[in-house]
Amino acid sequence: QVQLVESGGGLVQAGGPLRLSCAASGRTFSMYAMGWFRQCPGKEREFVGAISWTGRGTYYADSVKGRFTISRDNTKKTVYLELNSLKPEDTAVYFCAASRQFPSAQTGYDYWGQGTQVTVSS
Repeated sequence: QVQLVESGGGLVQAGGPLRLSCAASGRTFSMYAMGWFRQCPGKEREFVGAISWTGRGTYYADSVKGRFTISRDNTKKTVYLELNSLKPEDTAVYFCAASRQFPSAQTGYDYWGQGTQVTVSS
């Protein structure tokens, strides 16, 4: 069982940076690949990016590639999402999720956090 809690969301101006954190409980955090998803207003939840168990592998949605970076610290049981060059269309609730695989599909994730709101003002 893994419980996930996101933090770090808030209001930020366009172009600015923000860092989200996702803290996990449980002893097996390093056995899970971690993903970030977001749900923009009026839209379905979508994949943002994912990081492998060791952190050596990452991949991203085209919409955030080059602007967002995922990292993890297994000693702290935390995964991070660095958001840079933010745009108003990045406004969304951001979720982290854990998977024993390394998928982009939401159905591949077993555990989810509650989400944290990011609002980008123009």
